[in-house]
Amino acid sequence: MLVTGGGGFVGSHLVEHLQARGDEPFVARRRDYDLTTWDGAEQLFADARPELVFHLAAEVGGIGANLANPGRYWYANLMMGAHVLELSRQHGVTKLVVAGTVCSYPKFAPVPFSETSLWDGYPEETNAPYGVAKKAVLVGAQAYRDQYGLRTAYVLPANLYGPRDNFDLETSHVIPALIRKMLAGDDEVVLWGDGTPSREFLYVEDLVDGLLLAAERYDAPEPVNLGTGVETTIREVAELIAEATGFGGKVTWDTSMPNGQPRRNLDASRARELFGFEATTALRDGIARTVDWYSSAVVAGAR
Repeated sequence: MLVTGGGGFVGSHLVEHLQARGDEPFVARRRDYDLTTWDGAEQLFADARPELVFHLAAEVGGIGANLANPGRYWYANLMMGAHVLELSRQHGVTKLVVAGTVCSYPKFAPVPFSETSLWDGYPEETNAPYGVAKKAVLVGAQAYRDQYGLRTAYVLPANLYGPRDNFDLETSHVIPALIRKMLAGDDEVVLWGDGTPSREFLYVEDLVDGLLLAAERYDAPEPVNLGTGVETTIREVAELIAEATGFGGKVTWDTSMPNGQPRRNLDASRARELFGFEATTALRDGIARTVDWYSSAVVAGAR
């Protein structure tokens, strides 16, 4: 069993679950295997010799990181996906589970996003290179199933958050960035946009449950959304994080900066019907757990 990105945010949580149930996954880390290169990916599969593969490795970030690295995000995610597909074929992998992204959906897809609307338009411009690269991996997975019989499960998670997320202000997504800013002790926090865009947030442990269920119960070419079905504005998220962190300062919205996609909300009914997935962590509870982790692991550790 192989977990690409096994030392990262999502991968580390999945590895913990697998180990807790008695599995011994091969954990692929970037420092040891560069999956954007053929040689690095080939060496990984030679060392791991997997039957089941979870492909979670990705280069990803928030709006700022996507704007700064569009070429890199397109190239890295496309090449990693292509290498994993081809090497899974060559090594006779019996099942490949691939994590896609909600960023692949069209900018103005009908809300809630249904898997059937994935190809009905171009993604939101700030994260289009990343989203298009991930969609290309979906096409590859379907093509490899048709030609070579490679069994795959391709899932589309909502925006993720939780303990061990990326809290780097240059590259992080909205929840970890807000937590870090609001715990910094400043009197004012400046946030991009106007706060009106909506997102759907999936707690990392819920995603792990979805990945395991997909590995065990789902084997079809169509992509499947993994989410909560709950739509929350960025302004509401800021209020929840202020409450969880005890932030009492001023929140200023910088409307000169981009909002990103206007709305994101997934129709998760297919996952429930096909392999019994339902998210169980409320956003308020997940944020509180994430704040607790960051406070103890990062803030306290720096003292």
